[in-house]
Amino acid sequence: MQANATSFTDLRRLLRYARAHHGRIALATVFSVLNKLFDIMPEILIGMAIDVVVRQEESFMSGLGLEQPFHQILALGALTIAVWAFESLFEFLLLVTWRNTAQRLQHDLRLDAYGHLQDLDMAWFEDASTGNLVAILNDDVNQLERFLDGGANALIQVVVTVVSVGAVFFFLSPPIALMAFTPIPVILVGAFWFQRRAQPLYAHVRERVGALGSRLSNNIAGIATIKSFTREAHELQRLRDDSEAYVEANRRAIRISSAFIPVIRMAIMAGFVATLVYGGKAVIDGELNAGAYSVLVFLTQRLLWPLTRMAETIDLFERAMASTRRILNLIETPVRVRPGKRALDVDSVRGEVLFRDVSFAYGEGPDVLSDIDLVVPSGATVALVGQTGSGKSTLVKLLLRFYEPQSGAVLLDGQDLSELVVQDLRAAIGFVSQDVYLFHGTVRENIAYGRPGADEAAIVEAARMAEAEDFILDLPEGWDTIVGERGQKLSGGQRQRLSIARAVLKDPPIVILDEATSAVDNETEAAIQRSMKRMAEGRTVFVIAHRLSTIVDADIICVLDRGRILEQGTHQELLDRDGVYRGLWRVQTGAG
Repeated sequence: MQANATSFTDLRRLLRYARAHHGRIALATVFSVLNKLFDIMPEILIGMAIDVVVRQEESFMSGLGLEQPFHQILALGALTIAVWAFESLFEFLLLVTWRNTAQRLQHDLRLDAYGHLQDLDMAWFEDASTGNLVAILNDDVNQLERFLDGGANALIQVVVTVVSVGAVFFFLSPPIALMAFTPIPVILVGAFWFQRRAQPLYAHVRERVGALGSRLSNNIAGIATIKSFTREAHELQRLRDDSEAYVEANRRAIRISSAFIPVIRMAIMAGFVATLVYGGKAVIDGELNAGAYSVLVFLTQRLLWPLTRMAETIDLFERAMASTRRILNLIETPVRVRPGKRALDVDSVRGEVLFRDVSFAYGEGPDVLSDIDLVVPSGATVALVGQTGSGKSTLVKLLLRFYEPQSGAVLLDGQDLSELVVQDLRAAIGFVSQDVYLFHGTVRENIAYGRPGADEAAIVEAARMAEAEDFILDLPEGWDTIVGERGQKLSGGQRQRLSIARAVLKDPPIVILDEATSAVDNETEAAIQRSMKRMAEGRTVFVIAHRLSTIVDADIICVLDRGRILEQGTHQELLDRDGVYRGLWRVQTGAG
């Protein structure tokens, strides 16, 4: 019963999450119940009509005050019209209510999951698969919607059918009721057996969907690398393997679900034949009237045939619960970078930064930073240099609170970053990375990304400061040119200058420049250097650079090695010490 328990636990988790929708769910349930009650009434009316035709003045209807058989038939006709009208009305209402509820719940789940995703720290993203996350936010949410659109109503109506038809059966003939209900335990046992077998299979299907989505996402993002290494056939084979694994996972689940219906049909056949034979004999022996017999025969179909859809409904249910598990597990992932509560007025930030005895490690790995002590005065430019892996980028990411230090503290204007509202902190920092990310949209939209309400004059001035205006005006559509995903329609230098313009327009008191000139030509580097120098005026600036020639004017140069600060001072002071920095300078310039 472990699989059952798991699925129903997920259902309870979903219902707890959907508290805001309980009213709509309750209303939809009422419509489902009323629709099914009116849906089974025509069979009862047919039996009553047969009773009128056979027994006439002695029929059940005559006991209601209608003595003439024709009047009884007219009354039954009027009732039939009313029943069909109400059944159709409640069918419309249940469809609209369930589907709208599904849409709203789907909308809330997707937004909550994505909103929570944005609050998770960068270390979590390093272990996550982009394709799998897209599958959760899209395919899994849609899978839940499909169940709410039809499966929930089907489950409710099966219960209503069993209870209401059972009441009629026991009222008319308890012995026949027992025979008709005999197959139900077999059907339920089969359904739960199927559920136990199907639950892990569908969990595996969802995993395969995530793996397939991850493969597609990675390959599309890396299409240039695939082409340059002529690995198209290799990647097509890997995609074929992942797709085949998904097909095979579904095939196993389909095999189980397909075996369920034939077994259920045999159980239904047994109940129907028992009602037909035993009830017919009861009529022949005068123990049961023909009208009641007709009701029982027709209702046997109503009782048992809907149960054939149990396989399909449970199939939807299991798929939905597997998806629910993945969605809610994402929403319930702990946020390790806790948002502070102290508001920060960005306009009043001076930009004094203090790293006090800071140590940090990724996960369970070794320390990337160890016992870092660094004081950066307001308005100073500090350059971080060192070999790859020395901890330069990690240091500035702690300032952005992408990660939390294992020990020590980072302070801004004397305030511990962990106490500040994260959004306020990041609003005070402009980040220009070597790995520039531009969104699919226009040049104008990408520059204004950090300040959406900026006017045209401010956008143009930011582009001019970043020395980007000339190339923008040369683009086919100028400011309205679509840059493509990740800015792929632009050169590396053009993307970098737009990134600087974006930071300039944001106008933050602190700027981080992470290898901003690492992958551009000399002319573009010179333009970017001029832009960065203008942007640094009156701000606290952190510069990460491999080319030491770009940071000779920095107020403080910190040399990092294996997570520790070995030296710090001005360019000239470090040259005079004849230490690690001077060695790096000699290697790059050949000067002493």
